[in-house]
Amino acid sequence: MKLLTHNMLTSNIIKGVTKGFPLKIAASEVKVSEVDFNPEFIARMIPKMEWSALCQAAESIGQLGDLPKELAPEYESDEEFLKKAHHVLLEVEVKEGELICPESGRKFTIRNGIPNMLLNEEEVAK
Repeated sequence: MKLLTHNMLTSNIIKGVTKGFPLKIAASEVKVSEVDFNPEFIARMIPKMEWSALCQAAESIGQLGDLPKELAPEYESDEEFLKKAHHVLLEVEVKEGELICPESGRKFTIRNGIPNMLLNEEEVAK
């Protein structure tokens, strides 16, 4: 699971959960792989993200590096910043572990890089 994906997942469909974001990560295996750098893609994705949640997730798995915790103005034209964001968003992957709902504590298994977000019928808010 890439951290880009993690930033868009929520557990707010669980009974009693109002926000369910950001999900906590308990990683047992993290893999870093090189991915082609596309600065335009990264610059377009950043406004769609919850930046503090991304930084928190990266830090929780030891991959924050020197990525700034605050977005700099005009980051779109800062290639060094975009490369750091690219690394965290697309090159870091949680291969094995769990996502944990911050409100209910419900755990979702991550296996082979794929989070299983399926709920039991009795867990679904109606």
